[in-house]
Amino acid sequence: MTLLTTWPESGPETVVRHTSDPVEIAAALAPIGVRYEQWPVRAGVAPDADAGTVLAAYRAEIATLTAEEGFATVDVAALHPADDPAWAERAQAARQKFLAEHTHEDDDEVRFFVAGSGAFYLHAGGEVHAVLCEEGDLLGVPRGTTHWFDMGTRPSFTAIRFFHEEDGWIATFTGDDIALRFPDFDTLRAARAEGGAA
Repeated sequence: MTLLTTWPESGPETVVRHTSDPVEIAAALAPIGVRYEQWPVRAGVAPDADAGTVLAAYRAEIATLTAEEGFATVDVAALHPADDPAWAERAQAARQKFLAEHTHEDDDEVRFFVAGSGAFYLHAGGEVHAVLCEEGDLLGVPRGTTHWFDMGTRPSFTAIRFFHEEDGWIATFTGDDIALRFPDFDTLRAARAEGGAA
């Protein structure tokens, strides 16, 4: 179940918004230019399916969005737990790459979650919006939006990525440690499982 939690940028002591209603989530994010919608989840696509299978399963939705937004490249990013001893080290290296607050000046960051989950934190308008995305969720973060992404201590997700530029996007880090002051992905998931706000 998708979850949006909003706090003042000063810290997570006060919860401004806490909802799992897709209509409310879309309405709350629209004023900051963020696109949120849900696509039907395709049965028979395994969480660890290869890129060709994933792209074929969502061909119609990909074609529609690409035509609307003019995307040049579409690919699949996936990270799932493995028994390989080196997996944890690779997973944490991947996680650390996106945990610090940053922007992308050259492209939007658009993701559709085919399987698993991850949390986007959007820092805009004096607030921090944590969007816990799960399978079926599409999130489009406009270029220039200050944000960070957390996939948790045991990442498990498959996502379709959309790019306007052939080379993808480059992160420009703000140097602010704001990400350290808000609940991480694992805390958000645990709170949701308990039925409360982080």
